[in-house]
Amino acid sequence: MNIQNLAANTIRILAAEAIQKANSGHPGMPMGMADVATILWTEFLIHNPDDPKWISRDRFVLSGGHGSMLIYSLLHLSGYNVTIDDLKSFRQWNSKTPGHPEYGHLEGVETTTGPLGQGFGNAVGMAIASKMLGARFGNLFDKNFIYAFCGDGDLMEGISHETASLAGHLKLNNLIVFYDDNQITIEGHTHLAFSENVEKRFESYGWQVLKTDAYKHDEIRKAIVEAQNEKGKPTIIICKSTIGYGSPNKANTHEVHGSPLGKDEIIATKKNLNWNYEEEFFVPQEVKELYDKRKKYLNEEYQRWNDEFEKWKNENNEKAELLDKYLNGWLPENLEAELINAAPKEANATRSISSKIIQKIAQLVPNFVGGSADLAPSTNTLMNNYESISANNFSGRNFHFGIREHGMGAIVNGIILYGGFKAFGATFFVFSDYMRPTIRLAALMKIPMINVFTHDSIFVGEDGPTHQPVEHLAVLRAIPNSVVIRPADGIETAMAWSYALRKTDGPVSLILTRQKIDAFERENTFEPNDVLKGAYVVSKERNDKIDFIIAASGSEVPVAVSAKKILENEYSIRVVSIPSSEIFEQQNEEYKKSIIPNDVPLIIIEAATMFGWGDLFRQKLLLIGMNSFGASAPYQKLAEEFGFTGKSVAEKILKWLNNYQK
Repeated sequence: MNIQNLAANTIRILAAEAIQKANSGHPGMPMGMADVATILWTEFLIHNPDDPKWISRDRFVLSGGHGSMLIYSLLHLSGYNVTIDDLKSFRQWNSKTPGHPEYGHLEGVETTTGPLGQGFGNAVGMAIASKMLGARFGNLFDKNFIYAFCGDGDLMEGISHETASLAGHLKLNNLIVFYDDNQITIEGHTHLAFSENVEKRFESYGWQVLKTDAYKHDEIRKAIVEAQNEKGKPTIIICKSTIGYGSPNKANTHEVHGSPLGKDEIIATKKNLNWNYEEEFFVPQEVKELYDKRKKYLNEEYQRWNDEFEKWKNENNEKAELLDKYLNGWLPENLEAELINAAPKEANATRSISSKIIQKIAQLVPNFVGGSADLAPSTNTLMNNYESISANNFSGRNFHFGIREHGMGAIVNGIILYGGFKAFGATFFVFSDYMRPTIRLAALMKIPMINVFTHDSIFVGEDGPTHQPVEHLAVLRAIPNSVVIRPADGIETAMAWSYALRKTDGPVSLILTRQKIDAFERENTFEPNDVLKGAYVVSKERNDKIDFIIAASGSEVPVAVSAKKILENEYSIRVVSIPSSEIFEQQNEEYKKSIIPNDVPLIIIEAATMFGWGDLFRQKLLLIGMNSFGASAPYQKLAEEFGFTGKSVAEKILKWLNNYQK
């Protein structure tokens, strides 16, 4: 048995034993792709276990995250901070080796994977980011490759179609995907539901398609070299594999996909693979030496790159300073003031206000990039005077993602994960449904994804209920570690953007209107930073006693102000703007009670379903929102019919107060 075969079998046995010990997991893919992984990691992948965040490293993405024991075994063997004890605690409480790889949980894991197709899309984003960094700073920064393993499930998911299509369009020749073609899914053989020609499919996308036997090492090497030498296309290497390879009774069956082999089958597998070591979780000395030798080579490559980097910095002082800004998340100190000055003062749609702010951000923040899912003229997100990203130009700032919302989200996440860029994606708010998995993963990974969602309510108007978001605010607010901001005017929109740019540990969604929002006056004591507390007083009560509070977000804040004007002769009323309930909830109790005291009746207005507001506020509540879908009509008519005018709100409040007082 040669050393590469022994190394591949080491991965198979480590994976099988860890999964058996946990009595939970997916041994099939690690066992099936162990040879391809061994050749890639011991001969081609450029990385540094001692500097896992090295910007010029190759990236390895395990899109089929259920096969996590593959990457955990590889990280252990390669010299990352993953011990045998970590492998033994696979899937256990407080383990560094959870069931699916989690970004930020373990060095060497480049992204959180598991929901199939997401890692594939992240890899496309990483490849784009590498190209963009190279276009700005030279080929010292885009010599690397993005490698990804994917399986049948990844390719069935629609997100892989969206992102593979764009990758081919952009000619991402630094992207190399290995397709684990084992023709098995959880329910059985893929012929149950999957019969397309993957080769022709990827050729039609504009990819180079190569084929190899997953167990013939020379074929694997040849395919990788050919992929690396391709100048104008991404490459998919179709690896004809056997799920659970090495298991004499379960290989090529769906039983090995997501269940432990069983103790007897592990014994049989070791015998079948000529594994002559009795100790469990054992790494042969020859395999240790193979990876030690590789690590020594990688350290030499790393040092060579750093020597080149130091020379480049000495010869390119200005670019070196700019690169430092890219990599360290630099923002100008006067960001908030600049953005507020850029925001129009007159009443306008917040999408239009946001557009002016985006132009200013583009001037101030050099690594700010983003684009829309074919809706830039409507989302107002195009950065004027800046070029678009294309196959022949990665120095631009604007993306044209095409009508691919789900893919856009995964690509934006991949760009952010790669490092160096502040990136956003944009679409209509109703289509955030197509992006929820990617927003959820950004929240789980604690990465600063920015989403610009316009056309934010039933006031989209004539397009009708298919395009009028109703439940979407509640849905996004329900995602842990996700912040939703629905601004009401220029100042709130400017501060929302500053918050999004400064936040580093989770996604921010900006929810913007299509229609113009009426202007409203604030108290003289107002400071722009009040917006960043999630809620603040717009209009104070008449005296020390507050009869009730009217609160709202976004386009309903002027409605609240209007309702107060109708009722203020009879009642002492406070009006509060709540641009972000999540940010407000994070404030200390003293501040929260100073804005909305617990013992004061509260009316909340929002042109959406009101799910969740009752969890935030426990006092006597009147919720004025939507309990149905919208309708097709001019937005002014919808406001009248659904009760979002100052007069309608005032009438509802009076009726409620009469019942409340009884």
